[in-house]
Amino acid sequence: MIEIDGSEGEGGGQILRSALALSIITGKPFKLINIRARRKNPGLAPQHLACVRAAANIASAQYKGGQVGSAVLNFEPGKCKAGKYALGVHTAGATALILHSVYLPLALCGGGESTLTITGGTHVMKAPCYHFLETTWAAYLKRMGIEIELQMAKPGFYPRGGGEIRAVIRPCSSVRPFHLTSCPELTTAGGFAAVADLPASISKTMSRRMAHKLKQVDVESHIPQEEWENGPGAVAAVLFRQAPVPPLFFALGERGKPAEVVADEAAEEAVNFKKSGCPVDPHSADQILLPLAFATGPSEYKVSEVTQHLLTNIDTVRRFVARPISCDGSVGSSGTVRVE
Repeated sequence: MIEIDGSEGEGGGQILRSALALSIITGKPFKLINIRARRKNPGLAPQHLACVRAAANIASAQYKGGQVGSAVLNFEPGKCKAGKYALGVHTAGATALILHSVYLPLALCGGGESTLTITGGTHVMKAPCYHFLETTWAAYLKRMGIEIELQMAKPGFYPRGGGEIRAVIRPCSSVRPFHLTSCPELTTAGGFAAVADLPASISKTMSRRMAHKLKQVDVESHIPQEEWENGPGAVAAVLFRQAPVPPLFFALGERGKPAEVVADEAAEEAVNFKKSGCPVDPHSADQILLPLAFATGPSEYKVSEVTQHLLTNIDTVRRFVARPISCDGSVGSSGTVRVE
């Protein structure tokens, strides 16, 4: 059994999600201790428990420590099986993170096509939003030969939740490696400014503000305004379609947070990415590492910013897969990831 200290590195739920997927694919059980030990509310939160239950569901796994607040989890995988699954969390927990826990085992080991219906939050803090999954994450996976079809039935925001996404995961016989080390100059941008059950004036303010920020670095943009249901909520997003794989940068509104601040957060992330000249955004860097660890050949990619999430994921993957993985560059700077 592989033992992992959940307080090391980034110290959050990412260690758990990666370990669940890796365990099912490799057939290796694991014991995770000190789960989220450095967080304000340590141990398994409802969202993390939903990931454990989802992973156990698709692989007929046995586990101990599956309670909210648990600091230790023992997980022993069974055989992964494709099928139709209804997964989720009864809070505004991120649907994207549940999907991240199960998509790769189903694609590589499921033996057929799988359909997932996942309920919870589609646009919540500290997690990829649905539109990032659709435009950036799925595009990276397709480049590697992993096909996932995504649909958002309805959005879900914190604290209400109630969102729903659907994913069709097709079987993948082998993961293709890739090399991404350069990016063309980014001169145009898209995106959107959306409100759900809030005044349209908020989306108008966010759209104008993002366009202004991008114009300051010589980026022409077209950022349409959208109105959604099942709010309240607000989303500002910038998308660079000129990049090899289009990265989407987004920010979310919350009570008392001015629309201008939401727009600035999304625009500033996009501007920093443009200035780096690198092809891979910091949010994708750790997510694409997991499938590349099972690719048929070596991979290399340059990331605009090395994060603790990335370095933690490298350490987690190494525990399950005997494959050299390296990253040059320190946290906060650009760097190159190599999977030998």
